[in-house]
Amino acid sequence: MIGAIIGDIVGSRFEFHPASQRDFTLFHPACHFTDDTVLTIAVAYAILHQQDYGVSIKAFGRRYPKAGYGGSFRRWLASEDSAPYRSWGNGSAMRVSPVGFAFNSVERVLSEAAASAACTHNHPEGIKGAQSVALAILRARNGWSKADIKAEISERFGYDLARRLDDIQPDYSFDVSCQGSVPESIIAFLESDSYESAICNAIWLDGDADTMACIAGGIAQAFYGEVAAESVVLAQAYLPEEFRQVISDFDQACKNGSSFAL
Repeated sequence: MIGAIIGDIVGSRFEFHPASQRDFTLFHPACHFTDDTVLTIAVAYAILHQQDYGVSIKAFGRRYPKAGYGGSFRRWLASEDSAPYRSWGNGSAMRVSPVGFAFNSVERVLSEAAASAACTHNHPEGIKGAQSVALAILRARNGWSKADIKAEISERFGYDLARRLDDIQPDYSFDVSCQGSVPESIIAFLESDSYESAICNAIWLDGDADTMACIAGGIAQAFYGEVAAESVVLAQAYLPEEFRQVISDFDQACKNGSSFAL
């Protein structure tokens, strides 16, 4: 899941300051982690400790209250009522990457992705966004080609993945909906030739840069393999020790074939 977190960190400085080109320095003093990272860590923690997703998400969100959450989510965090609020925002998709790395069957990935989304984002589009990203990660981990991933995600979820980034970018604008940002993030991965180019593609679209790079980065990590060690080290410098520990524990559990992966 470090690929998703790096995407968030790299994209953070471009959210309201568009990148003029696709080739840019990934890490910069202006970079920082955002809500995407906090909630990705929360989902990973829930999986590691077999905790309810909503409980973990609320706990981490409250510990890091200034990470850049949307208004509806902030109200949910502050409330003692943990009922979902039928969101179709891309928050469900930005935090789901641990699900795609932890579980090994389509059925389990889809059910866990839905559960990780539904504690807040229980609108059908919110659930679909999370499921599509998690399934793309599973297929990429399993060695599927980009063409096969594209075909399955398009058919199963109805996303139009036949478009090209060069055609999307001129008229694209900031969009926090799953339906308006998840397909574009997946296309950013599909048109990449490396992990780094996937997150640069997503940022270059000039939308919700950190979230779209987070989504593309998670899929790209699964497809291309381990992220460059230098990038991991640089990213960790932006993270609190608590996050670094969850990442380490989660990666080790996945490598050891822990029971949650069955």
